[in-house]
Amino acid sequence: MIRVAIVGYGNLGRGVERSLKQNPDMELVGVFTRRLPETVVTEGASTYTMEALIAKKNEIDICILCGGSATDLPTQTPELTQLFNTIDSFDTHAKIPEHFAKVDIVAKENQKTSIISTGWDPGLFSLNRLYAQSILPVGETTTFWGKGVSQGHSDALRRLEGVVDATQYTIPNTEIIEKLKSGEKLILSTRDKHFRECFVVIESGVDSEKIRQEIISMPNYFADYDTEVHFISQDELNLKHKDMPHGGTVLHTGKTHEDTKQVIEYTLHLDSNPEFTASVLVAYARACVRLSNEQQFGAYTVLDIAPKYLSPQTDAQLRKELL
Repeated sequence: MIRVAIVGYGNLGRGVERSLKQNPDMELVGVFTRRLPETVVTEGASTYTMEALIAKKNEIDICILCGGSATDLPTQTPELTQLFNTIDSFDTHAKIPEHFAKVDIVAKENQKTSIISTGWDPGLFSLNRLYAQSILPVGETTTFWGKGVSQGHSDALRRLEGVVDATQYTIPNTEIIEKLKSGEKLILSTRDKHFRECFVVIESGVDSEKIRQEIISMPNYFADYDTEVHFISQDELNLKHKDMPHGGTVLHTGKTHEDTKQVIEYTLHLDSNPEFTASVLVAYARACVRLSNEQQFGAYTVLDIAPKYLSPQTDAQLRKELL
């Protein structure tokens, strides 16, 4: 049995708890939270303080880190990797090399294994970009996200001073997608491919225009996109914007000869972004523990992991059933 600790219990942590119930080779030690444990309502998991994590060190094979990329994971992943094998879903693409380098140093110094930036993008979409570009080197890859709720971008909104709650939708330009699939050559900016729509609840008396400017100018999140901000009540947000659908497409158009067009398309349609991301984390947590058992210490990404490490099946079963 792989013994798992969930660190943080928001939407992603709840998704990990649900996913673990579908994986009989994995056992949940408990949820570790910065909140008062008695105030955290789980679906059966025991809850503990973050301080208790250290005391249970010998009972845990891996920590699945369920904090946000804006402020939690940049410090939490390297800190906890000093003592535990870890896996996170750090998704600020521009800062992944920096995050990887920090975690890699700590993991190697302490003989631990960590897989960072796991989920569907970065994560599964990253793999599909790699496969497509390797198979069709003469071609172009374009990634589209949505329409759906981005957990990372919504979390970044909620971190702003004066913001009580928020939901952000990423909306792809479907007209551009169809043009690319038909073979049109387009030079696209970040702004051409997606639109961002924000629904924000702010504290009474806060300057909404100041918040709007902070949002649309936020680097790595909104500055490069056309972004629309709506200020609404908490009741309206709860009623209309608390579901978490998402999805997206990796589209690679290439040629194997002058007039031979090839299209690779990988698409996800998700009713629950956090539950799907959690399921990816759990599969890669299995891989992380296996690498650790082989004494392959350091930081890794999905690009480094052999697919067979994700599955509970034996190599012989995989060759028989999937090849």
